[in-house]
Amino acid sequence: MDVINTTGRRKASVARVYLSAGKGKIEVNGKDYKEYFPQNDIQFKLEDPLNIVDAAKSYDIKVNVKGGGFKGQAEAIRLAISKALVVANEDNRKPLKEKKYLTRDSRVVERKKYGKPKARKSFQFSKR
Repeated sequence: MDVINTTGRRKASVARVYLSAGKGKIEVNGKDYKEYFPQNDIQFKLEDPLNIVDAAKSYDIKVNVKGGGFKGQAEAIRLAISKALVVANEDNRKPLKEKKYLTRDSRVVERKKYGKPKARKSFQFSKR
């Protein structure tokens, strides 16, 4: 099996994932994922697609991610890993789709409007 390349996006984050046969090593921007994401709940987001399809020790994953915050980056990586697992084995599609890991979450920050301090907030209104 050669390297499978997929991308995932969430908010302002873009993740490129390179999936290859291996022993279960996950590397994010040149660091181990547990060092890059010290929070346990964020680490779980990266591991979950692999655990669902019982492939945690089957693949090595190399990730390049940029933009956004740590949560957006983790969800972008999760989407990219899920897409790569489907390319590797089409049988993985059903369990990942049931958990909605193959769906791109398109919600992004609403832009600021002119004449307002933020997107929807208005300045204080005085009647008299």
